[in-house]
Amino acid sequence: MKIRGLRWWIVVLVFLAAVLNYVDRQTLSALAPTIQADLKMDDRDYANIVNIFLVAYTIAYLISGKLVDRLGTRKGTAVFVIWWSLANMVTAWAQGMRSMGTCRFLLGLGEAGIWPAASKAVSEWFPARERALAIGFYTMGATIGATVAPYIVIRLAGFDYASQLPFIESVFQHGTGWRMAFLLTGAAGFLWLVPWLMFYRKPRESKLLGEAELALIEDGAGPPAENEPGWSWRQVLTFKPVWLLLIGRLVTDPVWYFYQFWFAKYLNAERGVAQGDLTITWVIYAAAGVGSLFGGWISGHLVKKGKSPVKARLWVMLGSACMMPLAPLIATAADLPMALTLTVFTVFAALAWLINISAIVVDVVPKHSVGTVFSVVAAGSTLGGIAMNMIVAAMVSGPSLKPAGFLDQGFKALFGPLISAVEGKGYEPWFLAMAFLHPLALALLWLGGIHRPRQAAV
Repeated sequence: MKIRGLRWWIVVLVFLAAVLNYVDRQTLSALAPTIQADLKMDDRDYANIVNIFLVAYTIAYLISGKLVDRLGTRKGTAVFVIWWSLANMVTAWAQGMRSMGTCRFLLGLGEAGIWPAASKAVSEWFPARERALAIGFYTMGATIGATVAPYIVIRLAGFDYASQLPFIESVFQHGTGWRMAFLLTGAAGFLWLVPWLMFYRKPRESKLLGEAELALIEDGAGPPAENEPGWSWRQVLTFKPVWLLLIGRLVTDPVWYFYQFWFAKYLNAERGVAQGDLTITWVIYAAAGVGSLFGGWISGHLVKKGKSPVKARLWVMLGSACMMPLAPLIATAADLPMALTLTVFTVFAALAWLINISAIVVDVVPKHSVGTVFSVVAAGSTLGGIAMNMIVAAMVSGPSLKPAGFLDQGFKALFGPLISAVEGKGYEPWFLAMAFLHPLALALLWLGGIHRPRQAAV
């Protein structure tokens, strides 16, 4: 039996994995006010836990891509989903900042791997003109996961376990609601594994793929690269586009991380939105999903019209960069609806950008090393996210009354004057900074010649 359009069913599975990835990730931020009160954590503690997650995420990025290239997309993805699902479930037993930080560290080690695996799946299953749309589609899974997470986890946390399920209340007692939210969202990953292991194979190994679709997938791809050796670390690290793209993501991805980890807290603290009403953030993540799809579709359309893939991506990124100066207006908007409207436009632009900078990796790197290169580039993303967390935490908390942790000490050693300048200034300086990050990154990419073809060092 052949399945028509099998490549799109494959990307649907990757999409669902991205949904689960972000539901598990956003469980903490959606329930942050409750968990912080329950475990007696202030905003700096929260920032440190987010950074612990991102440190693990960075470490995992550096090794997960190479692991995917060695194990293959099917096995590698399964390993990551099992790992992060277990880590999320174990979080149900966290008792304080240290145990919560440990659980989030383990979650970060697992969650990073889905993205190099997803990019490798796209490189295996899609021709160049469809890659950005496929990346946009599975990235929309992340935004949908972030959208539905508050609805799912806030309701799970608010359920009356004491009267309805007293045996569960007797197991957890302290904080049963939010603990069950972690346990149940983590368990969902094991359900996803069943169809993934059943259906995913490389195109030439799949008995469900028709000859016509195989020819489409391999159109313009050149000879199969499965038997070619992957790039060495020297080849990866001396390939100039790796550094250009890494810097590009380091500079711009903090915008998306801010909306994931801090925007709900901003609405709660600065706009007076109660935790139960933070489901309003669905509109932000919906905009991110639309931006993902549109960014992928429009660059694919430009490729079909004859633009080279990389130049098509850069044109879309230029349009995105031109929209980001709206960000400072969010903090000064007179009311919540206007602030949310402005946020919708900036998030739309940020995700259209992210899809296309991710697609450039697949455009310029051979299939056998896509996972490795993607993971190195994405490590820049998490480093930028860590820096953003430290800066925003200083902005909203002011000088710390607690002894500085290792992350605080290291960051202050590098950026002490910057921290001192923004400490206690609130969210407004960050919204101002977001206006300039994408234009700066685009200038660096263009001047660095990302659009010029080149070969890796031998």
